[in-house]
This record gives sequence, structure tokens and C-alpha cells, in this order.
Amino acid sequence: MGFEHLSVMVVDDSRFVLTMLTMILRALKVGKILAHADASEVIADLKVLSKSTAARALVPDIIICDWIMSPITGDMLLRWLRLSEDSPDRFVPFIMISGAADSDKVRISRNLGVTEFLAKPFSVAAVCDHLIAAIEQPRPFLYTRDYFGPDRRRQRRPWNDVDRRVATADDIEYIYSASTMSKLKPSAKAFIFRLPNRLREKVAGLGRGDPIVIPPDLMQAAEQQLDRMEDDYSDWVRGSIKRLVDAHAKALDANSKGRIEQVIAINRLAHELRGQGSTFGYPLITVFGRSLYECTLNVETAEDSLLEFVKAHIDGISAVIREKIKGTGGELGNELVASLEVARKKLRMSS
Repeated sequence: MGFEHLSVMVVDDSRFVLTMLTMILRALKVGKILAHADASEVIADLKVLSKSTAARALVPDIIICDWIMSPITGDMLLRWLRLSEDSPDRFVPFIMISGAADSDKVRISRNLGVTEFLAKPFSVAAVCDHLIAAIEQPRPFLYTRDYFGPDRRRQRRPWNDVDRRVATADDIEYIYSASTMSKLKPSAKAFIFRLPNRLREKVAGLGRGDPIVIPPDLMQAAEQQLDRMEDDYSDWVRGSIKRLVDAHAKALDANSKGRIEQVIAINRLAHELRGQGSTFGYPLITVFGRSLYECTLNVETAEDSLLEFVKAHIDGISAVIREKIKGTGGELGNELVASLEVARKKLRMSS
């Protein structure tokens, strides 16, 4: 029992995260890994697979995709996959990844038909857990006037509020094969697809009911691969700092429109920085990255005071990686966090 017969597509425009996920999956002995940095390329490739029944066999078993990408975002890819007539498999399990795992992102993903939601920073164990959940616990797919995707109710329990469902038992048609989608009953208000779990059969074998368990040696190998990426992570952060410094300098010299453009670029870099710091022992990178992301999100003006606050974040991130400040960083870490709070208060006073 293992992942050697499994094919997984990974989509992330961060080359570092794409490499990290690919290495984890390879260590877990996933049979086929398809890595893409551009979701528009994914859509183009999947469209080709939709042209013939034989080509549909090449559709990946699971898609793991980041939310914030350019030019096509993860939610746009998920929407296309679930709703487009050009989608080769509208039922494929889809695991969304995001460093912005707030309730709004989870709700939007849920309403678009996501299978699982994986928050950054993620661990090897978290990746395994979400893969196994997608394989072991497939939910029936629902097709209504305004939704197509896995049943959004993960638990069956008493409901004490007003039931907003308009379909009764007589309005529901149960479907047991995806090939019958073109023959749906026109009078039905909702369709429930109870499809055979082909993915589990592929991984665990036909007729086997044993739970899927990742062998400890594979888990250890994946963890070791992650440990080896620590130097790569440091280099990646240094490259991100360089881009932050460049965007900040351009913002200082730009007009109001140009400043907003640079702040948007800074926000995207901050989103990535807040992701995996804890994985490699740098939780302060996550702290500064999250704060920088929040202060540059949906800004309408970029005054000097905001850019000064951005500079405080850049200085803090630079100090953490330069001094290799691990964990909370002790006294030095406390000083860095305190200096950020001083800069935050200064920003509030100026606004």
C-alpha cells in the first residue's frame, strides 16, 4: 500500500514552495508529480486532456494548488475545474494552499468546491494528512443551481436553526456514475453523486479496507528532505528581501499610482514570507511577514508613513535572516518585535 500509483499536480508560482512540495511528494514515493508555476498553463494542458476519453486517463488524481498566484489565482483555477465544460474531470480532488487561511478564504474555497484546505506553514505530516483525507474520505458531490462540488457539510449532526435547503427528497436525483451527467433528470432541483472511490482502490488495492498509513521511513525521508532545504530557504528569504528593498525604493520615487503598484508587489512578497518560516525554525519571519501582509493589503493610498512602516518590516526580516535568529530569538528577538510595535504606533499616530 503506497502512493506509487498516484499522480499529483502541484501548482504554485513560488519556485521555492513548488520545489519544497515536489521534494516532499517524491520522498513519499508519489508515482507521478506534475509541477507547474503558472495556472494558465495548467488550464491549457487540462483542456487538451478533455478532448478525448483516452486522454482523460492522464488527468492527475489530486491537484494541490496555492491560492495567491498570477495571472491565474488558485480560486480561479478551482472555479474553472468545477464549472467549465472544458474541464476533463470536474470531480478531481483539489487541495488549496494558502498562507492567508482566514475564515473568508476557507469559506470562498468551500463554496467553490474545494476538497481540502492546507494552511501555510505546513509540515510533512500536514501534507500527508490532507492527501489521505482526500483519498480516504471523499464526500458525495452536489450539483445544484448555484453549487457544484463536494458536500459542504462534513459532519452529520442535529441542526437547530432554520433549514435553508429548498430541495426535498423528491427533488433529489442520486447519480452513481460521472458518465451520466448528460442524462440528468430536468425536473430535479439537486443531484447527489455517489461515485465509487477509484482513488482509494488505486492507492490501497481493490477490496482492501485497511486504513492508509504512511510508513515511518518515508515520513522520516520526507522530513530529512525538508531539513536539507534550510539553506535554500535562507537564500530564498534573502532574494525576497532584495525584491522588497527594490519595491520600497521605487515606491518612494513614484507618484501615487506607482506607489500603490509597488505596495501591491510588496504585499505579494509578504504573503509568501509569512508562509513557511516556522517550518525552518524562523517563526519571526512569519511574524514580520504576516504583519507586512496585513498592513499592505487593500491600501488606497501609500503615504510616507506607511512606507516607513514597510521599511521597519524589511529591516526586521533582514536582521532575523542575517543573524540567523531561530525560534523566538530571546532578547534580540524581543527587541525586534518591540521595534516593530514602536513603528506601528508611529504609523497610527500619523494617520
